[in-house]
Amino acid sequence: MNLKQKALLKSLWVFHMSTGSCNNCDIEIIDCLTPRHDIERFGMVLVGSIKHADVLLVTGSVTRKCIPRIKRIYEQMPKPGFVVAMGECSLSRGMYINSYNCPLPLDKVIPVDVYVPGCPPRPEAMIAGIVKLIEKIKATSEGKK
Repeated sequence: MNLKQKALLKSLWVFHMSTGSCNNCDIEIIDCLTPRHDIERFGMVLVGSIKHADVLLVTGSVTRKCIPRIKRIYEQMPKPGFVVAMGECSLSRGMYINSYNCPLPLDKVIPVDVYVPGCPPRPEAMIAGIVKLIEKIKATSEGKK
């Protein structure tokens, strides 16, 4: 396990991108930052630039206008980068599944590493999703030995 992979286990920097959500997922993300759940104690920090992030956290249905933008943001993320799809809208387009403006779920646009279901997902589900991501990082780093 190299130094970057070891650091990822203790301090994931997260960039949040809303692709047209109803903001319920965004409110739950803010709830994770409050002292009750305090995800910062696990080393997770929301960052303002994708160029500093290890994780791309996507909420909302991927609209036609968002597809080129989310691809560009994904390409700008330093590698190894991980994608977390949060909420029913990003997983399966949720209530917008028959909408002309939401043609694809997120995993058809960019590769997704962890799915956090729910509408909106509770902070406990988000923390469980991040735990799965950390386990995935451990498994990939141990598999490269």
